[in-house]
Amino acid sequence: MRLSGLERARAGSRRRWRTTTASLRTLPDVVILGTQRGGTTSLFDWLALHGSVAASTTKEVHYFDRFYANGERWYRAHFPLKGGSRLAMEATPYLLFHPLAPQRVAADLPASTRFIVLLRDPVQRAISQYWHSVRLEAEDQPLAAALSLEDQRLAGQDEVVLAGGESFAHRNFSYKARGHYAEQLRRWFDVIERERILVMESEELWSGPTGPARVLEWLGLAGLDATFPSTNDAPRARPEEEAVIDDLRRHFAPYNEDLFELVGRRLWDR
Repeated sequence: MRLSGLERARAGSRRRWRTTTASLRTLPDVVILGTQRGGTTSLFDWLALHGSVAASTTKEVHYFDRFYANGERWYRAHFPLKGGSRLAMEATPYLLFHPLAPQRVAADLPASTRFIVLLRDPVQRAISQYWHSVRLEAEDQPLAAALSLEDQRLAGQDEVVLAGGESFAHRNFSYKARGHYAEQLRRWFDVIERERILVMESEELWSGPTGPARVLEWLGLAGLDATFPSTNDAPRARPEEEAVIDDLRRHFAPYNEDLFELVGRRLWDR
C-alpha cells in the first residue's frame, strides 16, 4: 500500500527522532535467529502481543548480516528507550545462516542477550523456501531444477559474504545449505554459551500449547492469553515431485544425524 505524502513525512520524522535518541535506547534482550521458513514470523508476532515484550520497529532488522556498516546507532534506533521493564526483541532468520553474524553478535550484544533457534524438518523447510522464492519472483526454475542448480549458484558465494559483500544467491537459493543445521549451530555455540540459546523444533510451536509455553517459560514470562498463530507456510511439493522429496531425505540424513548428536536428542521423529 502506497503511503501518502503526509504519512511518509511522519514516518521520516519518527525515524529521525529514533536515530537522534539512539544512545538512549536499549539493545535486544531476545533475538530470534532463524531458521528461515521455520516459524520465526509467527513466533515474533505472537511474542509481540505480550505486555512484557517490546518488539523492534521492524521484524527483520538485518543489522548483523546485511547492514552492519550502518553502525550501532542505526541498530539501536529500532528498539525502545532504556529503563523499561519489557524485553526488547527482534527476529532476523538470515542470522543463523550468515557466517559473520555470530562473531558480530558476540562482540556487540550484552552477555545477557538470549537467542531462539527454530529448526524445521529440513526437507519441508527447503521446499517452503523454494515456493517463497517463487512468490518473490526470485526463482523461475521448477523445484527439481532449482535444487540441482544450488551448488552451481552458490559457488563462491560464501567468500563474497565473508568479505562483507551482498549475495542474492546466498539468501535466495540456499535451499539445501540452510538445512545443514549442525554447522550453523556450531558457529553460534563457539561464541555464545549454549544456555543462552534455546533450540526448538519449529513443529513444536504448532503441535499444541506446550511449545509456545516452553518459550515463555524459558524467557521468564507469564502466560499469554492469545492463540499461537497458524503457519503461513507456502504450498508443499506437488504429488508428482515425490521423487524430489525422497532425494532430499537422502541428502539430509547424514546432516540430521550430525545435528542430533550436537543437540543430544533426535528431532522430527514423531
